[in-house]
Amino acid sequence: MSDISDAPKAARDRRDAKTIAAAPNFDLLAGVSLRVSVEVGSTSMALSDLLNLTEGSVVELDRAANDLLDIYANGTLIARGEIVNVDGRYGIQVAEVVAPDRALTGFERRG
Repeated sequence: MSDISDAPKAARDRRDAKTIAAAPNFDLLAGVSLRVSVEVGSTSMALSDLLNLTEGSVVELDRAANDLLDIYANGTLIARGEIVNVDGRYGIQVAEVVAPDRALTGFERRG
């Protein structure tokens, strides 16, 4: 047998049934809620510096103002984007979607 057309019909039917059963059913997951968050940047500081923060204090972050922001779904990096104004509220415009194999590069799970 060189290809599936040479296989007996019963074997082809079983293989097709397995393929259909393994196909993702995204409708089933459509109602699942995920926590989506956006990271503007981060920094490390001594506890004493943190305790000395007052109203008007400025904390410098590790990201340039024109860098894309990281978008996380349940702590996993999924995309990068820019802040936009949506009817007086913050929004995020997706500029690039992170490939699943690249999402783990430099990955640091957020809780």
